[in-house]
Amino acid sequence: MINKKNKVAFFASGGGSNFQAILDKINSQELSEADPVLLISNNSKCGAVLKAQEAQVAVAHISGYTHKTEEQQAQAMVQVLQKYGVEWIVLAGYMKKIPALVLEKWKNRIINIHPALLPAFGGTGMWGHHVHKAVIASGVRVSGATVHFVDEIYDNGAIIAQKSVPVFSEDTPKNVAERVLVVEHDLYWRALQGLLSSKIYLQGSKVYGDIQ
Repeated sequence: MINKKNKVAFFASGGGSNFQAILDKINSQELSEADPVLLISNNSKCGAVLKAQEAQVAVAHISGYTHKTEEQQAQAMVQVLQKYGVEWIVLAGYMKKIPALVLEKWKNRIINIHPALLPAFGGTGMWGHHVHKAVIASGVRVSGATVHFVDEIYDNGAIIAQKSVPVFSEDTPKNVAERVLVVEHDLYWRALQGLLSSKIYLQGSKVYGDIQ
């Protein structure tokens, strides 16, 4: 039986390590359901763009430099996503809020990974090292990563999958970040695979199924 290929777009602003981790699984055929057709970035010089170019994935730079208003940026995103027939959107370190127009047209088809166990340590301002600093300051002894659907509120969408890591008393934000990133690279592609194969699905506001 041949798996259906789902056309996937990635949004990234930085180094793109999660993007690369997923590309690696696609290339190894472990994630055979995904066809990576597009990377959208607001930073034309970021590492993710270089990774896309090396992988021969189309790149679209959409930002305040290319389109003056947020409405124009949203329209440009929709246009290029439709051009490539994108079915799913994977956020891989994208540092901008997704426009409402994109959320509407790809409703329940946009996912993100967050470096903490949501709903804890999520929301406005909770990204990157800020998350890990807050985790350490709180004194909790467990953190991790969460894959979730994206809606109009930061880190609010239904949780798809989570995996935890320990937090030790001597940890720095850098230590925690490194530990969580290892988990992210394994969790994200598995969650995407579950969604693309319909082993994980959203019904109403609840997610059913689990990662393999």
